[in-house]
Amino acid sequence: MAINWYNNHFCSYYTIKTKHCKRLHFSLKCGIFPLGDYFMKERIKGSAFLLLATVIWGSAFVAQSVGMDHIGPFTFQAVRCAMAVIGLLPVIYLFDRPKKDGKTYLSRWMDKRLWLAGILCGIPLFLAVNLQQIGLIDTDAGKSAFLTAMYIIMVPLIGLFLKRKPSPMIPFAVLLAAAGLYLLSCAGVAQINQGDLFLLGCALMFAIQIIVVDHFADSVDALRLNCIQSLVCTVLSAIAMVGTEQPTWQGISDCLVPLAYAGFLSLGAGYSLQILGQQRLEPTPASLIMSLESVFAVLFGCLLLHERLSANETIGCVLVFAAVILSQIPIKTKKQTP
Repeated sequence: MAINWYNNHFCSYYTIKTKHCKRLHFSLKCGIFPLGDYFMKERIKGSAFLLLATVIWGSAFVAQSVGMDHIGPFTFQAVRCAMAVIGLLPVIYLFDRPKKDGKTYLSRWMDKRLWLAGILCGIPLFLAVNLQQIGLIDTDAGKSAFLTAMYIIMVPLIGLFLKRKPSPMIPFAVLLAAAGLYLLSCAGVAQINQGDLFLLGCALMFAIQIIVVDHFADSVDALRLNCIQSLVCTVLSAIAMVGTEQPTWQGISDCLVPLAYAGFLSLGAGYSLQILGQQRLEPTPASLIMSLESVFAVLFGCLLLHERLSANETIGCVLVFAAVILSQIPIKTKKQTP
């Protein structure tokens, strides 16, 4: 039984961890590799990478909220995404160095499918991050993180239109999320906060962007895809900035620390850590760890911005978080034997 389990585990990792699995294949033939220790170390590494990325993303809500005190939303995202592109270029170069496929750093950029994927992913990313930034004007950082986390539930719902079968737990997750949204945005208020609506639109755009990324992920370089989609977001945000805002160098310089944190760390390092983590961990535990982003956002909002949630908002956050977790739990169905 142990041998079968490891063999299955090895096969499931083969498509996403070519480098590691070539070593495993050699070691399995020789019978000298401590296979259980190897997988345990890789899982710990993957969990650590994803947890660090989640902490960075959660705290980035604070940086984005502080940034709105100095510059407009489109200016913030234009500069932030430009910083991410600048930060990703040397990271991509470092990841390219071990590769032995005969291609150069520049030649790997000459891929039409890569640029098509980057453009198609960059458009919904532009809409998502800017709707989120606009929503942060009227909504606290912690609450905005839970509203943004709704994308995790929206992805399988959109998948229904693409003929993808969702988890049997999705209907229950949707009901929990709806109750949570009501407590977050509707209970005890005369009218729905405009920022909350922008953030729900942000969640929808993130869901669409994730589905587009999933379509191209197996056929293009992930880090380059992140870089190109950030470049597209930079250009589109800059166009919107010129048309709707009047940015100043003084405002940008006053906001430099939040911009650098949200750009270099959140978009640059955060997404890179996500890629490294998902290469070493199965999808379900990976998504469960990443869903902690909203929890960290609330913690950092309380500690750094002294934000406080009302009783209704707290219960709403708990319900949304429970819905997110429930949507990620796989249900095994017994196969009927003829």
